[in-house]
Amino acid sequence: MSQTRRALIAVAALAVLGSAMPASSPVAAEPLKEIRIGFQRAGIFPAVKQRRTVEDALKPRGIDVKWVEFSFGPPLLEALNTGNIDFGYTGDAPPVFAQAARANLLYVAALPSIGTNEAIVVPEDSPIKTLADLKGKKIGFAKGSSAHNTTVAALEKAGLSYSDITPVYLAPADAATAFSGGSLDAWTIWDPYLALTEKGKVRVLAFAKEVHESNAFFLANKDFTGQHAEIVALLNQTFAQESKWANQNRPEIIKTLHEATSVDTEALTRAVDRSQFLVTPVTDKVIATQQAVADRFFKLGLIPKAVTVKDIVWNWTPGS
Repeated sequence: MSQTRRALIAVAALAVLGSAMPASSPVAAEPLKEIRIGFQRAGIFPAVKQRRTVEDALKPRGIDVKWVEFSFGPPLLEALNTGNIDFGYTGDAPPVFAQAARANLLYVAALPSIGTNEAIVVPEDSPIKTLADLKGKKIGFAKGSSAHNTTVAALEKAGLSYSDITPVYLAPADAATAFSGGSLDAWTIWDPYLALTEKGKVRVLAFAKEVHESNAFFLANKDFTGQHAEIVALLNQTFAQESKWANQNRPEIIKTLHEATSVDTEALTRAVDRSQFLVTPVTDKVIATQQAVADRFFKLGLIPKAVTVKDIVWNWTPGS
């Protein structure tokens, strides 16, 4: 047998062997040089970015940090799904929509909310006095956002259906313009946009806590988490420590958020004063609450299929 023929047989044998190997065989991860974190103006992320505590935690490992800002949750999770960022923060609805679309991500920590940082607002002189009065009205909110979930929950509480309103899907900045211009009857929005709006002639119709229980989440790209679980745990722990610091140093967190975002200090004070800064593992209770969100959107036909939240929950043990 010629050397050429032997070489061809060897190559063919290797190809067959390779095709028989499990597709999930682990591949050694390359050394991590940079982590990309998606954030919004909401919550503590801008202050943590400003304080550079994540950079300090990762510097001994030779890892740089790149911060990528998003206006709200769904675009952030799309970037997470495609691997353009590695880690980020959103409210409750975006990961439900993402999971229904088979996004490549995991819940990695929870931020239990006390429901005072999001609300449905109406103009001060609006004839809308109760949630039931929303029937037939135009309500603005970001599609697939936590505000979407709060709106749906409010309708449920009032005995209304989704078809009883005209949803107007707008990102926060566009919704603020439409609301102030009189193009919306009501607007569902979160802090700091909510706190900024409250400085004008508006009235809170209902805070999120009055219509449902909610949580926010840290999420991470699934492949990234599989390769760098210890880094995800370190990020969770760093943000958890920063949250404890924020609870004990509210004047300082207001100052830091102002430096990071240039948002009006009065509005930031209002937002921070009614905030709970807390990072926890994704517990069974949190999963049950989030499953109710998923079931709500599926029942309304707003996601294409039912999802099981626990299927994409990553187990984080603080201190590990």
